[in-house]
Amino acid sequence: MATIENVQQLLSEQLGKGTIEIFDSEDGAQTGKDFYAVYFPTTAVISAITVSDATGESALISTMPAGTTLIMNITAITLTSGIGVGYVE
Repeated sequence: MATIENVQQLLSEQLGKGTIEIFDSEDGAQTGKDFYAVYFPTTAVISAITVSDATGESALISTMPAGTTLIMNITAITLTSGIGVGYVE
């Protein structure tokens, strides 16, 4: 995951300058990813998640209310319901 170097780059990151992947529970496990953020436009249930360089990510295996954004380096995620929007640099 890249380091933010200036305000313009930060704004670009927030607007999704890179690839955006939209996925739902029917897409199965999202593995081998490098999401720096995942946004949930609808209520979503996470059944599995892996976060790079983190501990305790199992606490995120729960229901995410609509409008929630997880800002962390997510390398794998599985939803049992809902929609996720993964942001890749």
